[in-house]
Amino acid sequence: MAPSRFLLFVIVFNLSLLCVVQCNPDYRDALAKSILFFQGQRSGRLPPQDISWRGSSGLSDGSLAGVDLTGGYYDAGDNVKFNLPMAYTATLLSWSVIENSRKLGPQLPAARAAIRWATDYLLKCARATPGRLYVGVGDPNADHKCWERPEDMDTARTVYYVTPASPGSDVAGETAAALAAASIVFRKVDEGYSRLLLSTAKDVLQFATQHRGSYSDFLGSSVCPFYCSYSGYTDELIWGAGWLFTATNETYYLDLLKSVGPGDGTDIFSWDNKFAGAHVLLARRNLVNNDETFGAYRQKAEDFMCKILPNSPSTTTKYTAGGLMYKMGSSNLQYVTSITFLLTTYSKYMAKANHTFTCGNLVVTPDTLRNLARRQVDYILGDNPLKMSYMVGYGSNYPKRIHHRGSSLPSIAVHSQEMGCESGFQPYYYGSSPNPNTLTGAVVGGPDQNDFFPDERGDYSHSEPTTYTNAALVGCLASFAGKS
Repeated sequence: MAPSRFLLFVIVFNLSLLCVVQCNPDYRDALAKSILFFQGQRSGRLPPQDISWRGSSGLSDGSLAGVDLTGGYYDAGDNVKFNLPMAYTATLLSWSVIENSRKLGPQLPAARAAIRWATDYLLKCARATPGRLYVGVGDPNADHKCWERPEDMDTARTVYYVTPASPGSDVAGETAAALAAASIVFRKVDEGYSRLLLSTAKDVLQFATQHRGSYSDFLGSSVCPFYCSYSGYTDELIWGAGWLFTATNETYYLDLLKSVGPGDGTDIFSWDNKFAGAHVLLARRNLVNNDETFGAYRQKAEDFMCKILPNSPSTTTKYTAGGLMYKMGSSNLQYVTSITFLLTTYSKYMAKANHTFTCGNLVVTPDTLRNLARRQVDYILGDNPLKMSYMVGYGSNYPKRIHHRGSSLPSIAVHSQEMGCESGFQPYYYGSSPNPNTLTGAVVGGPDQNDFFPDERGDYSHSEPTTYTNAALVGCLASFAGKS
Protein backbone atom coordinates (compact mmCIF):
# COMPACT_ATOMS: atom_id res chain seq x y z
CA MET A 1 0.00 0.00 0.00
CA ALA A 2 2.90 2.39 0.69
CA PRO A 3 3.89 2.80 -3.00
CA SER A 4 0.28 3.55 -3.91
CA ARG A 5 -0.03 6.20 -1.20
CA PHE A 6 3.31 7.67 -2.30
CA LEU A 7 2.17 7.77 -5.93
CA LEU A 8 -1.09 9.43 -4.89
CA PHE A 9 0.88 12.01 -2.89
CA VAL A 10 3.10 12.79 -5.89
CA ILE A 11 0.09 13.24 -8.18
CA VAL A 12 -1.75 15.48 -5.71
CA PHE A 13 1.42 17.47 -4.99
CA ASN A 14 2.10 18.06 -8.69
CA LEU A 15 -1.50 19.06 -9.34
CA SER A 16 -1.32 21.46 -6.41
CA LEU A 17 1.82 23.04 -7.83
CA LEU A 18 0.13 23.39 -11.21
CA CYS A 19 -2.86 25.09 -9.58
CA VAL A 20 -0.62 27.48 -7.69
CA VAL A 21 0.79 28.60 -11.05
CA GLN A 22 -2.36 28.46 -13.13
CA CYS A 23 -5.16 29.14 -10.58
CA ASN A 24 -3.43 32.05 -8.84
CA PRO A 25 -2.21 34.09 -11.81
CA ASP A 26 0.79 36.35 -11.62
CA TYR A 27 -0.78 39.31 -13.38
CA ARG A 28 2.43 41.33 -13.34
CA ASP A 29 4.39 38.61 -15.10
CA ALA A 30 1.61 38.14 -17.65
CA LEU A 31 1.42 41.91 -18.19
CA ALA A 32 5.14 42.16 -18.95
CA LYS A 33 4.91 39.26 -21.38
CA SER A 34 1.78 40.56 -23.10
CA ILE A 35 3.69 43.74 -24.02
CA LEU A 36 6.91 41.91 -24.90
CA PHE A 37 4.96 40.00 -27.56
CA PHE A 38 4.82 43.09 -29.77
CA GLN A 39 8.58 42.92 -30.34
CA GLY A 40 8.01 39.63 -32.15
CA GLN A 41 5.53 41.28 -34.53
CA ARG A 42 7.71 44.22 -35.54
CA SER A 43 8.40 44.98 -39.17
CA GLY A 44 11.23 47.25 -40.28
CA ARG A 45 14.76 47.73 -38.97
CA LEU A 46 14.87 46.33 -35.47
CA PRO A 47 16.85 47.78 -32.59
CA PRO A 48 18.44 45.42 -30.05
CA GLN A 49 15.50 43.75 -28.35
CA ASP A 50 14.57 40.98 -25.93
CA ILE A 51 12.96 38.80 -28.61
CA SER A 52 16.34 38.35 -30.25
CA TRP A 53 15.42 35.57 -32.67
CA ARG A 54 13.64 38.13 -34.87
CA GLY A 55 15.61 40.16 -37.42
CA SER A 56 14.95 43.21 -39.57
CA SER A 57 12.44 42.74 -42.40
CA GLY A 58 10.32 44.66 -44.89
CA LEU A 59 13.10 47.22 -45.40
CA SER A 60 11.89 48.13 -48.88
CA ASP A 61 8.23 48.51 -47.91
CA GLY A 62 6.68 51.41 -49.80
CA SER A 63 9.31 51.47 -52.52
CA LEU A 64 6.81 50.34 -55.16
CA ALA A 65 4.95 53.61 -54.52
CA GLY A 66 8.11 55.67 -54.09
CA VAL A 67 7.55 56.24 -50.38
CA ASP A 68 8.95 54.95 -47.09
CA LEU A 69 6.44 52.65 -45.40
CA THR A 70 8.87 50.67 -43.28
CA GLY A 71 7.93 49.79 -39.74
CA GLY A 72 4.64 48.86 -38.14
CA TYR A 73 3.44 45.40 -37.20
CA TYR A 74 2.54 42.13 -38.85
CA ASP A 75 -0.97 41.57 -37.59
CA ALA A 76 -0.80 37.87 -36.82
CA GLY A 77 1.17 34.83 -38.00
CA ASP A 78 1.67 36.12 -41.53
CA ASN A 79 3.93 38.76 -43.07
CA VAL A 80 1.37 41.33 -44.22
CA LYS A 81 0.75 44.78 -42.77
CA PHE A 82 -2.99 45.47 -42.64
CA ASN A 83 -3.60 48.97 -41.31
CA LEU A 84 -7.19 48.51 -40.13
CA PRO A 85 -6.31 45.97 -37.41
CA MET A 86 -2.93 47.64 -36.79
CA ALA A 87 -4.54 51.01 -36.06
CA TYR A 88 -7.13 49.32 -33.83
CA THR A 89 -4.25 47.66 -31.99
CA ALA A 90 -2.63 51.05 -31.43
CA THR A 91 -5.93 52.55 -30.23
CA LEU A 92 -6.48 49.79 -27.67
CA LEU A 93 -2.90 49.95 -26.44
CA SER A 94 -3.25 53.70 -26.02
CA TRP A 95 -6.57 53.36 -24.21
CA SER A 96 -4.97 50.75 -21.95
CA VAL A 97 -2.24 53.22 -21.03
CA ILE A 98 -4.67 56.12 -20.56
CA GLU A 99 -6.80 54.12 -18.13
CA ASN A 100 -3.96 52.33 -16.33
CA SER A 101 -0.82 54.46 -16.52
CA ARG A 102 -0.08 54.09 -12.80
CA LYS A 103 -1.02 50.44 -12.67
CA LEU A 104 1.33 49.63 -15.55
CA GLY A 105 4.18 50.58 -13.23
CA PRO A 106 7.57 49.55 -14.68
CA GLN A 107 5.88 48.35 -17.88
CA LEU A 108 4.74 51.86 -18.85
CA PRO A 109 7.82 52.67 -21.01
CA ALA A 110 7.50 49.35 -22.84
CA ALA A 111 3.81 50.01 -23.49
CA ARG A 112 4.61 53.45 -24.89
CA ALA A 113 7.31 51.90 -27.12
CA ALA A 114 4.79 49.35 -28.44
CA ILE A 115 2.37 52.15 -29.30
CA ARG A 116 5.04 54.28 -30.93
CA TRP A 117 6.19 51.43 -33.19
CA ALA A 118 2.68 51.48 -34.69
CA THR A 119 2.09 55.24 -34.71
CA ASP A 120 5.44 56.06 -36.34
CA TYR A 121 4.32 53.86 -39.22
CA LEU A 122 0.77 55.24 -39.29
CA LEU A 123 2.17 58.78 -39.48
CA LYS A 124 4.14 57.76 -42.58
CA CYS A 125 0.99 56.27 -44.11
CA ALA A 126 -0.96 59.48 -43.50
CA ARG A 127 1.70 62.02 -44.45
CA ALA A 128 3.72 60.45 -47.27
CA THR A 129 1.56 61.57 -50.20
CA PRO A 130 -1.06 64.37 -50.22
CA GLY A 131 -4.51 63.03 -51.03
CA ARG A 132 -3.61 59.44 -50.16
CA LEU A 133 -3.83 57.34 -47.04
CA TYR A 134 -1.74 54.19 -47.32
CA VAL A 135 -3.59 51.30 -45.73
CA GLY A 136 -1.41 48.23 -46.17
CA VAL A 137 1.72 46.62 -47.50
CA GLY A 138 2.09 43.11 -48.89
CA ASP A 139 -0.07 41.01 -51.21
CA PRO A 140 -2.06 38.84 -48.77
CA ASN A 141 -3.06 36.27 -51.37
CA ALA A 142 0.55 35.66 -52.38
CA ASP A 143 1.75 35.75 -48.78
CA HIS A 144 -0.76 33.14 -47.61
CA LYS A 145 0.59 30.67 -50.16
CA CYS A 146 4.00 30.80 -48.49
CA TRP A 147 5.42 29.71 -45.15
CA GLU A 148 8.55 31.79 -44.74
CA ARG A 149 10.21 34.03 -42.21
CA PRO A 150 9.60 37.79 -42.41
CA GLU A 151 13.33 38.21 -42.93
CA ASP A 152 13.13 36.10 -46.14
CA MET A 153 10.01 37.55 -47.75
CA ASP A 154 10.08 37.22 -51.53
CA THR A 155 6.38 37.85 -52.21
CA ALA A 156 5.15 41.14 -53.69
CA ARG A 157 5.18 44.00 -51.19
CA THR A 158 2.26 45.63 -52.96
CA VAL A 159 1.20 48.98 -51.55
CA TYR A 160 -2.48 49.72 -50.98
CA TYR A 161 -4.08 53.12 -50.42
CA VAL A 162 -7.36 55.03 -50.40
CA THR A 163 -8.08 58.42 -52.01
CA PRO A 164 -11.03 60.82 -52.33
CA ALA A 165 -12.09 58.88 -55.44
CA SER A 166 -11.70 55.48 -53.75
CA PRO A 167 -12.35 56.29 -50.09
CA GLY A 168 -11.94 54.27 -46.94
CA SER A 169 -13.77 55.96 -44.07
CA ASP A 170 -13.40 52.82 -41.96
CA VAL A 171 -9.62 52.52 -42.10
CA ALA A 172 -9.23 56.32 -42.03
CA GLY A 173 -11.52 56.66 -39.01
CA GLU A 174 -9.60 53.99 -37.15
CA THR A 175 -6.27 55.57 -38.07
CA ALA A 176 -7.52 58.90 -36.74
CA ALA A 177 -8.65 57.21 -33.53
CA ALA A 178 -5.24 55.60 -33.07
CA LEU A 179 -3.32 58.83 -33.61
CA ALA A 180 -5.65 60.83 -31.37
CA ALA A 181 -5.55 58.29 -28.54
CA ALA A 182 -1.76 58.07 -28.79
CA SER A 183 -1.51 61.86 -28.65
CA ILE A 184 -2.97 61.66 -25.13
CA VAL A 185 -0.44 58.99 -24.15
CA PHE A 186 2.53 61.11 -25.23
CA ARG A 187 1.18 64.52 -24.17
CA LYS A 188 3.28 64.76 -21.00
CA VAL A 189 6.37 62.84 -22.13
CA ASP A 190 6.92 64.04 -25.72
CA GLU A 191 4.89 67.17 -26.38
CA GLY A 192 6.11 67.69 -29.95
CA TYR A 193 5.29 64.12 -30.96
CA SER A 194 1.89 64.43 -29.31
CA ARG A 195 1.09 67.55 -31.34
CA LEU A 196 2.14 65.82 -34.56
CA LEU A 197 -0.08 62.85 -33.77
CA LEU A 198 -3.05 65.08 -33.02
CA SER A 199 -2.73 67.35 -36.06
CA THR A 200 -2.41 64.30 -38.31
CA ALA A 201 -5.40 62.67 -36.65
CA LYS A 202 -7.48 65.75 -37.44
CA ASP A 203 -6.47 65.64 -41.11
CA VAL A 204 -7.20 61.93 -41.41
CA LEU A 205 -10.63 62.18 -39.78
CA GLN A 206 -11.49 65.06 -42.08
CA PHE A 207 -10.58 62.80 -45.01
CA ALA A 208 -12.78 60.05 -43.53
CA THR A 209 -15.81 62.32 -43.13
CA GLN A 210 -15.54 64.30 -46.35
CA HIS A 211 -15.00 61.29 -48.63
CA ARG A 212 -17.22 58.53 -47.32
CA GLY A 213 -17.04 54.93 -48.36
CA SER A 214 -15.76 51.54 -47.28
CA TYR A 215 -12.25 50.52 -48.23
CA SER A 216 -13.46 46.98 -48.87
CA ASP A 217 -15.51 48.24 -51.81
CA PHE A 218 -12.40 49.54 -53.56
CA LEU A 219 -9.65 47.16 -52.50
CA GLY A 220 -11.68 43.95 -52.78
CA SER A 221 -9.63 40.75 -52.54
CA SER A 222 -6.62 42.69 -51.31
CA VAL A 223 -8.36 43.07 -47.94
CA CYS A 224 -11.23 40.57 -48.15
CA PRO A 225 -11.86 38.12 -46.61
CA PHE A 226 -8.90 38.93 -44.37
CA TYR A 227 -10.00 42.29 -42.96
CA CYS A 228 -13.20 43.22 -44.76
CA SER A 229 -15.09 46.07 -43.17
CA TYR A 230 -18.17 43.97 -42.47
CA SER A 231 -19.72 46.50 -40.07
CA GLY A 232 -19.39 49.40 -42.50
CA TYR A 233 -17.74 52.68 -41.59
CA THR A 234 -20.22 54.47 -39.32
CA ASP A 235 -18.69 52.88 -36.23
CA GLU A 236 -15.23 54.15 -37.18
CA LEU A 237 -16.56 57.68 -37.74
CA ILE A 238 -18.05 57.66 -34.22
CA TRP A 239 -14.91 56.03 -32.81
CA GLY A 240 -12.58 58.49 -34.53
CA ALA A 241 -14.69 61.53 -33.59
CA GLY A 242 -14.99 60.22 -30.04
CA TRP A 243 -11.24 59.95 -29.64
CA LEU A 244 -10.61 63.37 -31.17
CA PHE A 245 -13.21 64.91 -28.88
CA THR A 246 -11.54 63.15 -25.94
CA ALA A 247 -8.15 64.52 -27.02
CA THR A 248 -9.29 68.09 -27.81
CA ASN A 249 -12.70 68.90 -26.28
CA GLU A 250 -13.38 70.84 -29.49
CA THR A 251 -17.03 71.37 -30.30
CA TYR A 252 -16.39 70.47 -33.94
CA TYR A 253 -16.05 66.82 -32.94
CA LEU A 254 -19.04 67.00 -30.62
CA ASP A 255 -21.08 68.34 -33.54
CA LEU A 256 -19.79 65.51 -35.70
CA LEU A 257 -20.85 62.99 -33.06
CA LYS A 258 -24.30 64.57 -32.93
CA SER A 259 -24.63 64.45 -36.71
CA VAL A 260 -23.75 60.75 -36.88
CA GLY A 261 -25.61 59.71 -33.72
CA PRO A 262 -24.59 57.01 -31.21
CA GLY A 263 -24.98 54.22 -33.75
CA ASP A 264 -26.15 50.66 -33.44
CA GLY A 265 -26.39 48.49 -30.35
CA THR A 266 -24.20 45.40 -30.44
CA ASP A 267 -22.88 42.47 -28.43
CA ILE A 268 -19.39 42.44 -29.94
CA PHE A 269 -16.28 44.61 -29.93
CA SER A 270 -13.52 43.96 -32.43
CA TRP A 271 -11.14 45.35 -35.05
CA ASP A 272 -14.19 45.52 -37.33
CA ASN A 273 -17.00 46.68 -35.04
CA LYS A 274 -16.20 49.66 -32.78
CA PHE A 275 -19.70 50.68 -31.67
CA ALA A 276 -19.41 49.24 -28.15
CA GLY A 277 -15.97 50.75 -27.65
CA ALA A 278 -17.23 54.19 -28.69
CA HIS A 279 -20.25 53.86 -26.41
CA VAL A 280 -18.09 53.02 -23.37
CA LEU A 281 -15.54 55.73 -24.18
CA LEU A 282 -18.18 58.45 -24.45
CA ALA A 283 -20.34 57.13 -21.61
CA ARG A 284 -17.63 58.35 -19.26
CA ARG A 285 -18.71 61.92 -20.02
CA ASN A 286 -22.15 61.13 -18.69
CA LEU A 287 -21.13 58.98 -15.73
CA VAL A 288 -18.11 60.86 -14.43
CA ASN A 289 -18.79 64.40 -15.71
CA ASN A 290 -22.59 64.31 -15.43
CA ASP A 291 -22.91 65.55 -19.01
CA GLU A 292 -26.41 64.63 -20.19
CA THR A 293 -25.32 65.16 -23.79
CA PHE A 294 -23.82 61.68 -23.58
CA GLY A 295 -26.72 59.92 -21.87
CA ALA A 296 -27.52 57.93 -25.01
CA TYR A 297 -23.98 56.54 -25.07
CA ARG A 298 -24.28 55.44 -21.43
CA GLN A 299 -27.55 53.66 -22.21
CA LYS A 300 -25.97 51.94 -25.22
CA ALA A 301 -22.96 50.92 -23.12
CA GLU A 302 -25.20 49.40 -20.46
CA ASP A 303 -27.35 47.63 -23.04
CA PHE A 304 -24.10 46.10 -24.30
CA MET A 305 -23.15 44.94 -20.79
CA CYS A 306 -26.58 43.35 -20.38
CA LYS A 307 -25.95 41.35 -23.55
CA ILE A 308 -22.63 40.10 -22.14
CA LEU A 309 -23.48 39.23 -18.52
CA PRO A 310 -24.36 35.52 -18.21
CA ASN A 311 -27.22 36.02 -15.70
CA SER A 312 -28.82 38.90 -17.55
CA PRO A 313 -32.29 38.29 -19.01
CA SER A 314 -31.16 40.00 -22.22
CA THR A 315 -27.86 38.16 -22.60
CA THR A 316 -26.88 37.03 -26.09
CA THR A 317 -23.50 35.64 -25.02
CA LYS A 318 -22.66 31.97 -24.64
CA TYR A 319 -20.17 30.60 -22.12
CA THR A 320 -18.32 27.31 -22.16
CA ALA A 321 -18.70 24.81 -19.34
CA GLY A 322 -15.35 26.09 -18.06
CA GLY A 323 -16.61 29.66 -17.91
CA LEU A 324 -15.08 31.21 -21.04
CA MET A 325 -17.04 33.78 -22.98
CA TYR A 326 -17.66 32.24 -26.40
CA LYS A 327 -18.49 34.56 -29.28
CA MET A 328 -17.12 32.99 -32.46
CA GLY A 329 -15.40 29.81 -33.50
CA SER A 330 -12.43 31.49 -35.15
CA SER A 331 -9.98 33.32 -32.90
CA ASN A 332 -12.51 33.59 -30.10
CA LEU A 333 -10.05 35.04 -27.59
CA GLN A 334 -9.80 38.25 -29.61
CA TYR A 335 -13.43 38.95 -28.67
CA VAL A 336 -12.91 37.79 -25.10
CA THR A 337 -10.02 40.16 -24.47
CA SER A 338 -11.62 43.16 -26.18
CA ILE A 339 -14.96 42.73 -24.40
CA THR A 340 -13.17 42.07 -21.11
CA PHE A 341 -11.29 45.34 -21.53
CA LEU A 342 -14.63 47.14 -21.84
CA LEU A 343 -15.84 45.38 -18.70
CA THR A 344 -12.85 46.54 -16.65
CA THR A 345 -13.02 50.06 -18.07
CA TYR A 346 -16.73 50.57 -17.57
CA SER A 347 -16.56 49.13 -14.05
CA LYS A 348 -13.90 51.76 -13.29
CA TYR A 349 -16.17 54.54 -14.58
CA MET A 350 -19.09 53.14 -12.57
CA ALA A 351 -17.04 52.97 -9.38
CA LYS A 352 -15.86 56.55 -9.81
CA ALA A 353 -19.46 57.71 -10.23
CA ASN A 354 -20.85 55.37 -7.53
CA HIS A 355 -23.19 54.08 -10.22
CA THR A 356 -25.20 50.91 -10.70
CA PHE A 357 -27.69 49.85 -13.36
CA THR A 358 -30.09 46.99 -13.99
CA CYS A 359 -30.57 44.31 -16.61
CA GLY A 360 -34.18 43.40 -15.92
CA ASN A 361 -34.15 42.30 -12.27
CA LEU A 362 -30.36 41.92 -12.19
CA VAL A 363 -28.61 44.75 -10.36
CA VAL A 364 -25.21 45.41 -11.91
CA THR A 365 -22.48 46.91 -9.74
CA PRO A 366 -18.87 47.71 -10.65
CA ASP A 367 -17.86 44.41 -9.02
CA THR A 368 -20.33 42.51 -11.21
CA LEU A 369 -18.39 43.57 -14.29
CA ARG A 370 -14.98 43.31 -12.68
CA ASN A 371 -15.56 39.79 -11.37
CA LEU A 372 -16.63 38.58 -14.81
CA ALA A 373 -13.57 40.26 -16.32
CA ARG A 374 -11.26 38.60 -13.80
CA ARG A 375 -12.81 35.21 -14.58
CA GLN A 376 -12.01 35.66 -18.28
CA VAL A 377 -8.43 36.76 -17.62
CA ASP A 378 -7.84 33.90 -15.19
CA TYR A 379 -9.22 31.41 -17.70
CA ILE A 380 -6.78 32.69 -20.35
CA LEU A 381 -3.88 32.38 -17.91
CA GLY A 382 -4.65 28.77 -16.98
CA ASP A 383 -7.63 28.54 -14.65
CA ASN A 384 -9.56 26.34 -17.07
CA PRO A 385 -10.43 22.66 -17.56
CA LEU A 386 -7.15 21.92 -19.39
CA LYS A 387 -5.07 23.90 -16.88
CA MET A 388 -3.44 25.45 -19.94
CA SER A 389 -2.26 29.02 -20.29
CA TYR A 390 -3.25 30.45 -23.65
CA MET A 391 -0.40 32.94 -23.39
CA VAL A 392 2.82 31.55 -24.83
CA GLY A 393 5.64 31.50 -22.29
CA TYR A 394 3.41 32.04 -19.28
CA GLY A 395 3.37 29.15 -16.82
CA SER A 396 4.60 25.68 -17.78
CA ASN A 397 1.68 24.43 -19.87
CA TYR A 398 1.02 26.63 -22.91
CA PRO A 399 0.65 26.23 -26.72
CA LYS A 400 3.88 24.98 -28.29
CA ARG A 401 2.83 24.80 -31.97
CA ILE A 402 1.37 28.20 -32.70
CA HIS A 403 0.43 29.26 -36.22
CA HIS A 404 3.18 31.82 -36.67
CA ARG A 405 5.80 31.82 -39.41
CA GLY A 406 8.68 33.40 -37.53
CA SER A 407 8.13 31.31 -34.42
CA SER A 408 7.75 28.02 -36.29
CA LEU A 409 10.85 28.33 -38.50
CA PRO A 410 14.52 28.34 -37.50
CA SER A 411 15.62 31.82 -36.55
CA ILE A 412 17.79 33.71 -39.01
CA ALA A 413 20.21 34.09 -36.09
CA VAL A 414 20.91 30.33 -36.18
CA HIS A 415 20.01 29.52 -39.80
CA SER A 416 21.22 32.39 -41.96
CA GLN A 417 20.59 30.65 -45.30
CA GLU A 418 17.54 32.08 -47.02
CA MET A 419 14.37 29.99 -46.90
CA GLY A 420 12.09 30.34 -49.92
CA CYS A 421 8.33 30.67 -50.17
CA GLU A 422 7.46 26.98 -49.85
CA SER A 423 10.50 25.60 -48.07
CA GLY A 424 8.94 26.21 -44.67
CA PHE A 425 6.05 23.80 -45.15
CA GLN A 426 8.16 20.67 -44.76
CA PRO A 427 9.10 19.74 -42.13
CA TYR A 428 8.11 22.81 -40.12
CA TYR A 429 4.49 23.72 -40.88
CA TYR A 430 3.29 20.14 -41.28
CA GLY A 431 5.56 18.74 -38.59
CA SER A 432 4.49 17.95 -35.03
CA SER A 433 7.58 19.30 -33.26
CA PRO A 434 7.18 22.34 -31.00
CA ASN A 435 8.08 25.69 -32.53
CA PRO A 436 11.83 26.36 -32.24
CA ASN A 437 11.28 30.00 -31.17
CA THR A 438 9.14 31.12 -28.25
CA LEU A 439 6.93 34.10 -29.09
CA THR A 440 6.70 35.13 -25.47
CA GLY A 441 3.41 36.73 -24.50
CA ALA A 442 1.48 35.74 -27.62
CA VAL A 443 -2.17 34.95 -26.90
CA VAL A 444 -3.55 32.41 -29.36
CA GLY A 445 -7.06 32.08 -30.77
CA GLY A 446 -8.01 29.82 -27.87
CA PRO A 447 -10.06 26.72 -27.16
CA ASP A 448 -13.27 25.59 -28.82
CA GLN A 449 -16.76 25.68 -27.36
CA ASN A 450 -15.99 22.52 -25.40
CA ASP A 451 -12.91 24.03 -23.70
CA PHE A 452 -10.67 21.84 -25.88
CA PHE A 453 -7.48 23.07 -27.53
CA PRO A 454 -5.69 20.84 -30.10
CA ASP A 455 -2.35 22.74 -30.18
CA GLU A 456 -1.90 22.15 -33.89
CA ARG A 457 0.04 24.58 -36.06
CA GLY A 458 -2.29 24.14 -39.01
CA ASP A 459 -5.38 25.01 -36.97
CA TYR A 460 -5.05 28.77 -37.37
CA SER A 461 -8.50 29.54 -35.98
CA HIS A 462 -7.35 28.31 -32.56
CA SER A 463 -3.55 28.55 -32.63
CA GLU A 464 -2.80 31.89 -34.33
CA PRO A 465 -1.94 34.95 -32.21
CA THR A 466 -2.90 38.49 -33.20
CA THR A 467 -1.75 41.93 -32.11
CA TYR A 468 -5.28 43.08 -31.32
CA THR A 469 -5.93 40.12 -29.00
CA ASN A 470 -2.90 41.13 -26.95
CA ALA A 471 -3.57 44.87 -27.14
CA ALA A 472 -6.90 44.50 -25.35
CA LEU A 473 -5.45 42.12 -22.76
CA VAL A 474 -2.74 44.61 -21.78
CA GLY A 475 -5.32 46.91 -20.21
CA CYS A 476 -7.09 44.04 -18.43
CA LEU A 477 -3.85 42.72 -16.95
CA ALA A 478 -2.76 46.19 -15.87
CA SER A 479 -6.11 46.67 -14.15
CA PHE A 480 -5.56 43.55 -12.01
CA ALA A 481 -1.79 43.79 -11.65
CA GLY A 482 -1.38 47.34 -10.44
CA LYS A 483 -2.18 49.21 -7.28
CA SER A 484 -4.90 51.85 -7.27
